[in-house]
This record gives sequence, structure tokens and C-alpha cells, in this order.
Amino acid sequence: MTPSRFLIALAMLITSGFCRPIVAEPDAAESNAVLGRWEVDRVWAGHPVRFFLLTAGDRQFVSYYDADRVLTVASRDLNSREWIKRKLDSRVGWDSHNGIVMARDMTGRLHLAANMHVRPLVYFRTSRPDDITSFEPIHRMVGQDEQRCTYPVFISRPDGTLVFYYRDGASGRGRQLFNVYDAQSQTWRRLLSEPLWDGREEMSAYPSGPILGPDGWWHVCWMWRDTSDCATNHTLCYARSRDLENWETVSGQPVRLPITPETGSVVVDPTPSRSGMINVCHRVGFDHQKRAILSYHKYDADGKSQIFAARWENGQWMIRQVSNWDYRWEFGGGGSIVTEITAGPMRPADSGRLQQEFQHARYGSGVWILEEETLAVLELQPPKPLLPAALAKVESEFPEMQVRTVSDGGKAARGRFILRWETLPANRDRPRDPPYPPPSRLEVILLGSNG
Repeated sequence: MTPSRFLIALAMLITSGFCRPIVAEPDAAESNAVLGRWEVDRVWAGHPVRFFLLTAGDRQFVSYYDADRVLTVASRDLNSREWIKRKLDSRVGWDSHNGIVMARDMTGRLHLAANMHVRPLVYFRTSRPDDITSFEPIHRMVGQDEQRCTYPVFISRPDGTLVFYYRDGASGRGRQLFNVYDAQSQTWRRLLSEPLWDGREEMSAYPSGPILGPDGWWHVCWMWRDTSDCATNHTLCYARSRDLENWETVSGQPVRLPITPETGSVVVDPTPSRSGMINVCHRVGFDHQKRAILSYHKYDADGKSQIFAARWENGQWMIRQVSNWDYRWEFGGGGSIVTEITAGPMRPADSGRLQQEFQHARYGSGVWILEEETLAVLELQPPKPLLPAALAKVESEFPEMQVRTVSDGGKAARGRFILRWETLPANRDRPRDPPYPPPSRLEVILLGSNG
């Protein structure tokens, strides 16, 4: 199957607990000329774990696990090919959940969290702006509920304030806690006095977002899961917020925190457990009118795997089936699994239409062009490649190796940077028997227009 932009952009397949597809910016595929390539290091290739790329001003930062699986940060001036490197005191095992996230606060200090799957908080911060040699182990934010951390995420508010959230607990019995950072005092406090989601030790929420929409609201959708078995996902839900603190339903009703499985006002689709919902492609997208559209995966009436879309219309959630595939993806169990079906968020296209990218293990990859009001598929277009063909091709001669990419967490003045490396596929977080592939080349690549 020819790799598509979306297929390649799925750098991590982390489905036992959480999988957020890593997708390029909406217009990323408009030009794929290689404007520059910079080798960063050689990295562990025995299993996939999410790395991080951050471009800020005239500097660039990469965080990764090196050939010895040691958490490492590299930085360079954008006008230089020389990387400064700093190894941190953390080493990844075989768990593909243990990805890396990084952020830069309004004073220029760098924050990094990584290597956690129901483990104590692993958190480093620089003492000097943009200086990775000043990274220090902090491993504490507010000092409470930081012993069972998973899925760290940094969010920057429009004013530059840094927010951090993570799951406290485990799959099937967790809650999400939000912290906010005071850059002047260099201290964290709880943004919310209660968890945003609390499964009450009976289930866990698996969110997609929050993301800042074109309407100025933060949007998030999630599904609940009963156990570590990924087949027990159920009940798609949605909420929004102006400030990440006060939350409401799509109709504007305030939502009392914490949100629990009993909070009925946020339910979009009450599909029960083992009905084909899985936390790999539930996404919030938008149409030309800036209305939120939720995309997700479940079985249809015949038990086939399909992509569905939900939008609030005339006082109710209207749910429509988008795909029409004659295939059932039968998934289950724990650990990081190989994803067979994914879809990106719906977004505006030309001529008042919408578009949505997808990839399917049997039917390949492509882009649907949809009628905006009915969400009916009008046209199927070929996939838009994230990488030029030469870079999309696996370079390693070791069997089963795959290309991994991560889009820039910052913004380049010209073109777009991506991070590229190669690994074996996910292995349900279990150790592999040797031999292992040789370390692969980690590169930063600048793509754009030669014009």
C-alpha cells in the first residue's frame, strides 16, 4: 500500500491506553521540496515511542531516546548544523506509551515530561532560557497524585500561559488532572480543583484534545473505557470551554466537575462496550461555519468497521456514517496494538466542501471530499504525501522496519520541519527477542517550496 500523508504521520500506535494520531498541519502537503536535512543522532529502533520536535525563534529542540534508550535532548541554532546534546537521567523500556512531550514557557525556559505509564512523574525543566545544558530533574509539580502518571500533555493558552495535564491512575480506573504554571515564580498549581474527568476507579476517559478551535473555544471529545482491554471503549462525549477552567455542553449548559460516566449532558453517542469504538481516531474537526464535527470509529448495523461523524444540529447530535467498508477490524486486549483503521478530523475544503483523510489496512489511504450539510462523500481523492517518495521509503534493511515522523510542535519562519526516524512496529509493549535492528538515523527535515 502506498504510504499516505496520514499513514506516515501516525508516528505512534499506542492503543492500549491512548493513541493521538500525529498529523501534519492542514496545508502541510502543498509543497514537499526538501529544503534541508540535519542528522541529529542515532536512536533506538526496537519499538516505536513518540519523540518531540520544537522550533522556537532561531532555535530548534529535539527530544528522543538515543541508541542506548537514554532520554536525550538536542538543540541547535537554525543557522547551524551543529547539535548540542544533553542526556537526562531516564531510560525507556519496551512500553510504546512512554512518549516525550516538551514545551517552552513565556520566559524561554524549556519543560519536558516523558517515560511514564502509570509511573511517578518524570519532569525536567531548564534553569536558563533555551539552554538545554541547564535541564534539571524536578519530578514534582504540585506534589499530590503524581505517582501514577500517564499521557502527559502541555498546552499553551493564547496568552502564553503553560498548562499541563495527565492521567492519574490506570486504564479502566483513571482521572485527568490539570496544572497551570506561573512563569515568574516557576511554580505549578492545580488549574482545576477537581479532575476534568474522573472514572471513579471504575473506568477511564480517553480524550482527544482539548484543541483551540477557529471559534476561540477549546473543544474536546472523549470515550470511556471499562478496562485495559481496548475493546471496552464506549460512549462518545463532548464538552467545550473558553478558558480550560469553566466547561459547558455543546448547547451552553454548565458542566459540573469532575465529569464522570454519570454526566449525561455531555453524551454524544451512547454506543456500548465492544461495539467497535477505539481511541485511535476520535477527533474534533470543524466546518466552514466553525461548527464542531466529531469523527470516530465503531461498528455499523452489520458489524462492519466504519467512520462516523456527529454534529450538533437543531438542538440535537446528528450522527452520520461516512465510510461504507465491507470489513470488520476485530481488536481487543491490552498493550500497544497495530492500528488498522484511522481517520483525521474533518476540515474546510474549497468550494464550500469538507475534506477528511483516512487510512485502511485493506482499502488503502485517501481523502474524502464531503458535502458540508449532509456529510455525504462526493469524491475520493488520492492521499497527499507528507514526505517525498524517497524519504517515505524505508532505508533500513532490517525486516519489518517502518518510517516514523513527528510534526513540529513550534513554527518555522519558512516551510515546515518534521522529525524522521525508523523503528519496528508496536509489540503490545512486550520485549522482543534479539536480534534487534541497528540504531536508526534521526533527522530533522525542512520541507517547503523552492519558489
